[in-house]
Amino acid sequence: MREFFRRERDDSPGSSRSPGRHLRSLLATHSVAGQVFVLQLALTVLLVVAAVVALFFQSERAGTQEARQRSEVGAETFAHAPGTLAAMQSADPTARLQPAAEAARKASGADLIVVLRPDGIRWTHPDPGLIGKPVTRRPPLDGKAHTATFTTSVGPAVSTTVPVRAENGSIAGLVSVAIRVHQADEWTVRQLPLLLGSAAAALLLVTGGAAWVSNRLRRQTHGLHPAEMRRMYDHHDAVLHAVREGVLIISSDGVLLLANDEARRLLELPAEAERRPVADLGLTARLSTLLTSGRPATDEVHLAGDRLLAVNVRPTAPRSGPAGTVVTLRDTTELRALAGRAGVAQERLKMIYDAGLRIGTTLDVGRTAEELAAVAVPRFADVVTVELLEPVLHGDEPAAGANAVLRRMAIRGLPEESATYRVGEALAVVAGAPMGQVLASGRPVLVRDLRTADEWRRQDVAGTERVLERGIRSLIAVPLQARGVILGLANFWRAEASGRFEEEDMTFAEELTARAAVAIDNARRYSREHTTAVTLQRSLLPQTLPEQSALEVAHRYLPAHAGVGGDWFDVIPLPGCRVALVVGDIVGHGLHAAATMGRLRTAVHNFSALDLPPDELLGHLDELVSHIDTDEARAAGLGTDGDGGGSGDEGLWPGGVPGHTDGGPAGAGRTGITGATCLYAIYDPVGGRTTLARAGHPGPAVIGPDGAVSFPEVPVSPPLGLGGSLPVETAELNLSEGSRLVLYTDGLVENRDRAIDTGLELLRTALAAGADRTPEQTCTAVLEAMLPDHPSDDIALLVARTRLLDPARVADWEVASDPAAVAPVRAACLDMLESWGLTAAQFTTELILSELLTNAIRYGAQPIRVRLLYDRSLICEVSDGTSASPHLRRAATTDEGGRGLFLVAQFAQRWGTRYTPGGKVIWTEQSLDGSRPDTGPESADDVLDQWGDVPEL
Repeated sequence: MREFFRRERDDSPGSSRSPGRHLRSLLATHSVAGQVFVLQLALTVLLVVAAVVALFFQSERAGTQEARQRSEVGAETFAHAPGTLAAMQSADPTARLQPAAEAARKASGADLIVVLRPDGIRWTHPDPGLIGKPVTRRPPLDGKAHTATFTTSVGPAVSTTVPVRAENGSIAGLVSVAIRVHQADEWTVRQLPLLLGSAAAALLLVTGGAAWVSNRLRRQTHGLHPAEMRRMYDHHDAVLHAVREGVLIISSDGVLLLANDEARRLLELPAEAERRPVADLGLTARLSTLLTSGRPATDEVHLAGDRLLAVNVRPTAPRSGPAGTVVTLRDTTELRALAGRAGVAQERLKMIYDAGLRIGTTLDVGRTAEELAAVAVPRFADVVTVELLEPVLHGDEPAAGANAVLRRMAIRGLPEESATYRVGEALAVVAGAPMGQVLASGRPVLVRDLRTADEWRRQDVAGTERVLERGIRSLIAVPLQARGVILGLANFWRAEASGRFEEEDMTFAEELTARAAVAIDNARRYSREHTTAVTLQRSLLPQTLPEQSALEVAHRYLPAHAGVGGDWFDVIPLPGCRVALVVGDIVGHGLHAAATMGRLRTAVHNFSALDLPPDELLGHLDELVSHIDTDEARAAGLGTDGDGGGSGDEGLWPGGVPGHTDGGPAGAGRTGITGATCLYAIYDPVGGRTTLARAGHPGPAVIGPDGAVSFPEVPVSPPLGLGGSLPVETAELNLSEGSRLVLYTDGLVENRDRAIDTGLELLRTALAAGADRTPEQTCTAVLEAMLPDHPSDDIALLVARTRLLDPARVADWEVASDPAAVAPVRAACLDMLESWGLTAAQFTTELILSELLTNAIRYGAQPIRVRLLYDRSLICEVSDGTSASPHLRRAATTDEGGRGLFLVAQFAQRWGTRYTPGGKVIWTEQSLDGSRPDTGPESADDVLDQWGDVPEL
């Protein structure tokens, strides 16, 4: 140590050692720095010599290249210069070309410019004595330029010969330009001082660098000599192998560089382990991966043979050389028991985490029970069975009493056919048995050894024997309890090979089962609400379709698995043998959507009773939905936007597929609480005309009598409640007899896995498959082709095949605005009734027509028409050109008139007014046998007695 400090003092700036002596010691050849300096000096000299030789050859090549380029440019330039060709073709070419050649030679610096005849005779030459003499070697006459290098008395030269072509393409002469190549040594001599100066600078840098490296090495080794460093290495090696902690040094590529004796003992390494990859040392995959990953680790416990090792890994991070890691190992075998318990706890925590992810993925009670069994087998139990109380399956509140009935919902761990009770079978609860104890107390029951459990055998003597024969030895029965209600129980079974259940296993079984119980209770509550909603929905839909002759109708309604929605359909007979078809969809699911559907369906019936056209009916329905929206918004405390409208049509408009829109957090658009779509169509069997209008709903499909499928264009309006001031447009279709009109909701053609365009193509394919199908067959085929496994939305489907009223059962007349015209028309109508065989209805028809025609002539305007329709009833229609409608009133005893409409109402089964674009139609329906409806307190006979008789007009 004293020697070390002495060296430090000698090397310090204040040392008395002279700089020259210090430099000589640094550069001595026995030192590392001196040897490096000699090597660098030799390399520098070699580099300088190589540089000189390279310069020489480079200058020679550069000179040749330069001469070649100048020769080619000079020859081409002179050969194609103006006047060269003319001079060659003149009478005395030498006289004209010699001055020009000499002038060009002097100007360009060329050594020689010679113009030759094609046969090689010189026209020009710097030496006039050679003019007219041939060249030594005949020039080539292939029409190309030729460049050659040759040696002259003054050194190497480059010559380029270029032909000059006449106008006819022949060679008129040749131009040869020769340029001497400058000697390489001339340029090299000029560059040599610079090169030598650079070499001297390099030598100075080498000397300074060697001195700096030597000084730095001395500082890093603290002035230690090789012998001292060797002695230090021996000390370190002795310490490394003497410590009772394993040490490994591993390279960055996973090769073991060093292992001390303790590491060899702990890992049982072979003698030649160094310089071998760690992966080939027979270690466990987990430990081998850690050692070669380079990842820092602190006291990670790994198994090596029968030892537990605490492993620490740190990077060596050297300043030079390859990177690596140093590993230390400590034997911690005594911690194995503790680690085993920690592993069990870790595995169970992972099971609880997995249970949270895998249990309760659906709102299905049976599926949730199966998920609980799947999580526990085989990680916790060999067999798991789950039984639920019977009311839970129906969504009812369970009651665990003496008469409780359990139904098995899941078996995992053995084939179902070999189980004592299969899935779906009922189990009677026996008091005192483990299942009875669990249901009575609400606490888990542990049976360590089933062979000695007499209480368990009372459940089913024969069944328990079969369980023991399969090797099952231990049981934990845990109640499925949520919100203070026992829903059933889960039984965890272990075979003899897996060991018995212990008290600590009960706590884990309770925690695992509690998660499943909450999911089952949620599914139970959902099932109850879903059943209630489906019941309400079906009760609000048409139970039977009304009788009518215009259409043959079939329908389907399928609620969604995730929750019933508000889809509905309806078939409504209208006056004049017409029929209205309605399909609608309420946004949302559950009881609220079903109740809203019932309100809208009732409203559609009421508006249809007014015989409104489709566009007006949807307009009134839109106002109703807006009012419902506003009222519910106020009830919910959400407020309104003032006009009940807003722009919240992003989710519904213009695609026509319903979707709930809440306006977003920025407040763009209104808050849609209700929202609905609807398609309303009126079919008239007299002529087959169909008038349609839709509000945000998918358009209809039409199947022609020949089976061709089309989707007619029907203008789409905003959904109900979002329309505002936008008008509803209608479309008219003329359907042939036997055509099928298909109306549906969006759940049929669109879901989360299928775009609406794809759904429409599938629908087209399904409809086109059979041209002669009945509506019932069409509904069945469409659902078989398009119904998803788990519908996420309701599906309503309505298929109607058209019929046309026989033209022989339709009669109409035009009536003049003259009271005298009533009698002829009335007589014609009576004759038509007689031809139809309806003589029993002639009296009432004559009375009704007289009153209606008289009112039309007296108060109406042209055109006035009468139409009779013979269908299930006799329909009389009187139309005129005014929109003023008559009103039924009670006439006083002294009044001379005012009893006509009263008589019409008394003799007709129904009557009413329908408005048309050109006026109105007053219609009546009568029974075919001429019978009259039940009369009121004042019968029609009393009125006739007071009036006398029907006036003859």
